[in-house]
Amino acid sequence: MNKSVLIFDLDNTIYPVSSIAKKLFKKLFAVIEDSGEYEGDFEAIKLEIQRTPFQKVASAFSFSGQLLKECMQVHINLTYDDPMQYFQDYELVRQLPQTKFLVTSGFSKLQHSKIDNLGIRNDFEEIVILDLQQTNDTKKDIFKRLLAKYKLPKEEVLIVGDDIKSEIQAGKELEIDTVIYDHLQKYTDSNYANKIENFANLKKFL
Repeated sequence: MNKSVLIFDLDNTIYPVSSIAKKLFKKLFAVIEDSGEYEGDFEAIKLEIQRTPFQKVASAFSFSGQLLKECMQVHINLTYDDPMQYFQDYELVRQLPQTKFLVTSGFSKLQHSKIDNLGIRNDFEEIVILDLQQTNDTKKDIFKRLLAKYKLPKEEVLIVGDDIKSEIQAGKELEIDTVIYDHLQKYTDSNYANKIENFANLKKFL
């Protein structure tokens, strides 16, 4: 396949969000719960916040304008400053010779704090944070921009991420090969030829 370029997602691809969620989102969860607006299974919304950009969660669960505003005030200056640990098999990624990019959705300040705490900033040629507070771009737009900026042939690029509706879908639409990293086994009921649960299996797609 001769892939010379790898584009990675961050959350639940390089590290598990669940490992920091309880502390990171404690205040946010309290704001949502105290509002009395959300009457469904609160565990479901907690889970969704760990794997989907917050603005999309707020829309999907029909937050009122007031609740959204209160949540955004919590989120906008949120950082995570405690030690973090990436998935153990990420060490295998670091050893690969391919040029690597990181494209992640979220609040800029928070995403930068995670990247620094994980100690992975120097692993990537470029890091792009898709902050929905600042742009209406999608990951598809970012991928197109990277292809153009670095003059990357599509056939030499592989996109790796955990979200089939985000980076994986964007890659398909751009006709770029993708690999679903399903370390947390979200897609156990589905049969994907391009799914791995450990980075040790990434080499067969390169």
